[in-house]
Amino acid sequence: MTPAPARVLIDGDELRTGVARLGAELSAAYPRGMVLVAVLKGSVCFLADLVRFVTVPCEVDFLAISSYAEGTGRVRIVKDLDTDISDRDVVLVEDIVDTGLTLTYILGELERRGPRSLEVCALLDKTARRIVPTPLRFVGFPIEDEFVLGYGLDYAERYRNLDQVVAGDLAALRAEPDAHVEELFSR
Repeated sequence: MTPAPARVLIDGDELRTGVARLGAELSAAYPRGMVLVAVLKGSVCFLADLVRFVTVPCEVDFLAISSYAEGTGRVRIVKDLDTDISDRDVVLVEDIVDTGLTLTYILGELERRGPRSLEVCALLDKTARRIVPTPLRFVGFPIEDEFVLGYGLDYAERYRNLDQVVAGDLAALRAEPDAHVEELFSR
């Protein structure tokens, strides 16, 4: 199966500009600082760049989640925070929000820990797939309902290290996870 060519949705320059804007927005909203909680693994690239644009004190911590059963939308925390977030301003850093199911679960878990405030900063917002209304205070880029790769987003642990966000051919990737490797990494 020959994949449809990957299309660049957000190039490296646009990513840097958008992440810089988000860093400035976070700094203005939390002049006394905040705790940034990133969801592993997809948010790592975004978080690494984001903290460089935050101009107030911030701490960083990580959560990792895993599906109970593929396709059910049910998740569990497999790596929890090391930081006590009670009475702290917390921003959950997500690479992409689509259905809102996982985000709603994570927000509920964090809210039970008594933060002073809890907001979401998402690089990508795919509203076309939203099932559960989710409050996204800080959004980098709204996107259409396309399968995206790069800048932390993967398929079978591939493509995370692209310095751009591309729309990939999901059917081709399901047949061959390396379907876009030559095209995207030989540039």
